[in-house]
Amino acid sequence: MSGKTKSLNILKGLVLLSCLVVFSITAGAAETQLLIAKGNTAYSAGKYLEAINTYKSLVSQGYESPDLYYNLGNSFFKLNDIPHAILWYERAKRLDPGNEDVSFNLNVANSRITDKIDPLPEFFVKRWFRVVTDLFSVDTWSASGIAFFIAALLFFSLYIASRVLILRKLGFWAGFSSLLISVVFLLFAWTSYRSLKSEQSGIITNPTVTVKSSPDEKSTDIFVIHEGCKIQLIDHIGNWYEISIVNGSVGWVEVSNFEKI
Repeated sequence: MSGKTKSLNILKGLVLLSCLVVFSITAGAAETQLLIAKGNTAYSAGKYLEAINTYKSLVSQGYESPDLYYNLGNSFFKLNDIPHAILWYERAKRLDPGNEDVSFNLNVANSRITDKIDPLPEFFVKRWFRVVTDLFSVDTWSASGIAFFIAALLFFSLYIASRVLILRKLGFWAGFSSLLISVVFLLFAWTSYRSLKSEQSGIITNPTVTVKSSPDEKSTDIFVIHEGCKIQLIDHIGNWYEISIVNGSVGWVEVSNFEKI
């Protein structure tokens, strides 16, 4: 076989492989859209359990989407399963913190739970930074930061290449401003990503949970929380997790009492 023939065979193989990959991706996307449409149809028809099962089949396949999680939250809310509604709204909020519909429905669901816990006061700078960071998702902050960085490079290129004084000034200051905005946006993206990966939290799903002083059923009862309460996960030993709630109270609960967000 000549070298030319070998090259043609390799090229044909690469083209075939590319076609198979594109077909696979297209087919997977089409199947996903069909399942979403099926779930939406079931939801519209009032078949909320069927909608939940359909949406969850997508989740089990590794599909992540704030809209999907939002739909799951709405379906559980319609079934008056407030803890799981809160769970899925919180999951949607993690992916899209600036989504007003998610935040509104989450607030409505939280108004239906037993525990009304006053949070600890938060330093205003930290609170402001968190509020700003939560305006957009990690992807949005990252894309915006990269876009401004590219703009900065273009403006600096104008500054270097131009011989017109006003264009050089424009290129320098516009480039400097774009670079500064890029750094700020990427900082927000990094902060949001770090929070997304490091912060471990959960939602209490059992009606009533007694929080213990140590990871032992026979240890002292400290306080009681109820279904729908959001908890922060600090540490764990076996099936026991050390948790905290917004007022700063800390204790231990078994993993069967909550689901991770």
